[in-house]
Amino acid sequence: MSQLELLERHAANPILTAEDWPYPVNAVFNPAAAQVDGQTVLLARVEDRRGISHLTVARSANGIDDWTIDPTPLLAPDDETVSEQWGFEDPRVVWVDELARWVITCTAYGPAGPAVFLATTEDFSTVERYGIVRHPEDKNAALLPHRIDGRWVLLHRPKTEFGGARGEILLSRSDDLVSWSSPEEVLKPRAGAWWDSLRIGIGPPPLLTEHGWLLIYHGVKDTVGGGIYRVGLALLDIDEPTRVLRRLPTWALAPVAPYERTGDVPNVVFPCGVVHDEATDLVRMYYGAADTSICLATARLSDLLDAVLAAPADD
Repeated sequence: MSQLELLERHAANPILTAEDWPYPVNAVFNPAAAQVDGQTVLLARVEDRRGISHLTVARSANGIDDWTIDPTPLLAPDDETVSEQWGFEDPRVVWVDELARWVITCTAYGPAGPAVFLATTEDFSTVERYGIVRHPEDKNAALLPHRIDGRWVLLHRPKTEFGGARGEILLSRSDDLVSWSSPEEVLKPRAGAWWDSLRIGIGPPPLLTEHGWLLIYHGVKDTVGGGIYRVGLALLDIDEPTRVLRRLPTWALAPVAPYERTGDVPNVVFPCGVVHDEATDLVRMYYGAADTSICLATARLSDLLDAVLAAPADD
């Protein structure tokens, strides 16, 4: 593991590629992750050979190999629904006790742009569609697993062309998972030449710890060779997640492996899924590499927390 990185790549990377799929596809990447009945479930973004994405389930006993991949998508675009006709992208999933269901948030893509789409599932075999809950342009969304002060909280990234705003992480609140409040600021890109200076967005749903919500996020820096996507850490207040307690100055993972630097979109590590094993304290972070394959990186949760707790408060 690089001294500059907190997350360690698995030796088997990439753990899933288009060649593993039971039907012809261009690429598989950016998966959500869940632990269900002793199995690791990945909900992968799958780009077909038209360039349109859908979401398909893969299951593994150890979360590393021997994957069983569903022969058909769990969530595919309805060509007659304009808002999703260009595909579903970049899912996140979280278990919600109150609903006794997994909540899936993903990006629905259509002519108006990307929008936040919400669905639920009990077993990743069927889904109940809520539909679009944040209209274009909006993406990179995940729900917190329980209400705060009686309201659901959704982290997301709206886009605006006004005021020179860059892509930043905001949150909205809801009583019913359908109607959402105006966005509130959580975390902004850092100014200047920082690794996360162009735009940022959440990675997997935040992990609840005794110290706060551990936020794994992606940050982009613009270069003459194009954007570079890296992974960072921040800590949000448990009861008021707009309050940033700490933010790691350096990245936790960067695209340095060949499969991260070369692909359909080079120089990208893009996490959407995380599983924490409380017995071993191991965090397994699943990420897309170069918009081409699915990879795994690991760390102890205690090590990630130690690093972010030692960081300065975010300004």
